[in-house]
Amino acid sequence: MPSADFLRFEEARPMLLGLAYRILGSRADAEDAVQDTFLKWQAADREAIDTPHAWLTTACTRRCLDLLGNAHRARVDYVGAWLPEPIPTTAVSDAERSMQLADSLSTAFLLLLERLSPKERVAYLLHEIFDTPYAEIATMLELKEPACRKLVSRARANLLAAEQRHAPPRERQQALLEAFRLAITEGTTARLANLLSAEVRLSAELDFLASRLSQYWADYLWRVADINGGPGFMMYREGSVVATVTFGYDRSGQATDIFIVRNPDKLTRLRS
Repeated sequence: MPSADFLRFEEARPMLLGLAYRILGSRADAEDAVQDTFLKWQAADREAIDTPHAWLTTACTRRCLDLLGNAHRARVDYVGAWLPEPIPTTAVSDAERSMQLADSLSTAFLLLLERLSPKERVAYLLHEIFDTPYAEIATMLELKEPACRKLVSRARANLLAAEQRHAPPRERQQALLEAFRLAITEGTTARLANLLSAEVRLSAELDFLASRLSQYWADYLWRVADINGGPGFMMYREGSVVATVTFGYDRSGQATDIFIVRNPDKLTRLRS
């Protein structure tokens, strides 16, 4: 029978994994951070730990900060535009739904977090997304409480200035998916153009989508799936996921970003 300490960690695991993924933008790195936290938990004198949840969050946060430094160095050398690892979110947990965390899983939001310093990112996520008191954040980051408040304030101002963190009604998102599919499979771009912002960020023009991707993706199977908290496409070839497509939106509900992930290393968990 599992011990009480093991069960206590397993109860905290979903929250730790959600926090680590948002900090790191990689499910693989997040799982490593949580596993390292588990090993540290096993080796700790648990009788001396008054608040296990705070202890686990602190240990995981500090491990994520260590990994984030290495991740930033790797992203400098990354070929092409770096995107977070896509994750399926078909069954968002009750805890995440009640805490309204799904929006903070979007690719657009995770990319916005890249604008922040590591400690700004961690402080913002802990306070604004996971509702952690400033006093606890100060302990985790080994800072004074006023300094933590400044970190969150700067991060909030930076993120609010951006237009990308918005989720239009699901019906509009579904309409965009269908318009995108038709642009690729049938070459009709009028419906898609009406749903895109004039300043949409894409590596090519709509004509490229209709003429070139239709050739590359001619034999792909399109499946709608919840990815990073919203509807997107998983593209299959010979039974394996070979690409994902998700979108970012502005305040008016128009798409500002089209995110296409094809890196096989980032699609491993979707394949399994």
